Amino acid sequence: MLTRAGGWSAARIGECSLGSVGQITRRRPLLKIVLGEEPRRRIDTLAVEEPLEIRVASSPLAVTMRTPGHDVELATGFLVSEGIIADGGDVRTAIHCGGPGTGGEENTYNVLDIALAPHVAPPSPDAARNFYTTSSCGVCGKASIEAVETVSQHDVSVDPVTVEAALLATFPDRLRERQAAFEKTGGLHAAALFDAATGELLVVREDVGRHNAVDKVVGWAAQNGRLPLTGTVLQVSGRASFELVQKAVMAGIPVLAAVSAPSSLAAELAESMGLTLVGFLRGASMNVYAGAERILTGSVEAAAVHAGS
Repeated sequence: MLTRAGGWSAARIGECSLGSVGQITRRRPLLKIVLGEEPRRRIDTLAVEEPLEIRVASSPLAVTMRTPGHDVELATGFLVSEGIIADGGDVRTAIHCGGPGTGGEENTYNVLDIALAPHVAPPSPDAARNFYTTSSCGVCGKASIEAVETVSQHDVSVDPVTVEAALLATFPDRLRERQAAFEKTGGLHAAALFDAATGELLVVREDVGRHNAVDKVVGWAAQNGRLPLTGTVLQVSGRASFELVQKAVMAGIPVLAAVSAPSSLAAELAESMGLTLVGFLRGASMNVYAGAERILTGSVEAAAVHAGS
């Protein structure tokens, strides 16, 4: 159950054995080479990348390479994105376990076992072979779009939200200011959730995988009883892939903005689902690939007034 403050109770998150949660960054020696100068040895800070095996009722479901931290959010967001759960109340417990078999090994914090609530149907035994979470999965584009249309419980096309272009343009810098680990490593993606009306920054998460960063944001929302995420903007630090549009739709997020380019399939899915997709959001410039009616600018408003006169 959710606590009165909206978060999960301590009883819902546990561990199989004692241990320390993995580091987000790690220092490593290197040789710095600059043409025309003497090579120099120095210490650099790298973003940690480790596998996380997500299990449901002790059965392996998926493995993702991620930056340790906010693992329960990541797993919860992943389950929401794949249509296995609808909100945080569908998860009974989340427990960090040891390595393969969890037979008393030291807790590596690289295995997370999720117990679903009694009313939630478990994923099918072959679910791990049916996920469509990366651009290299080989799933036909049209089949992928139809799958999202079938599974999604939220219709983002009916969300009446609008966002001022001038406000939207501030989001990338505000996200960048909150990327503490990126500041040290230069090697992490980030995702942030903003209130479209007020511009309030609701949450920021970082990870070596852009899809993991978004899953952590969605998982945070699920744990705090905030799904669907109507009236919000998801800002990401890289490109907008099909999987990120998928995750936004599954969480009920009506606007996705990226500092880089979207893929063709991402734009097609956004248009099909009624999601507003913004790319190349840098400085005072942006490209709107779908759902442009939600982005308010002086010229758009003037055109609307002229059309109604």
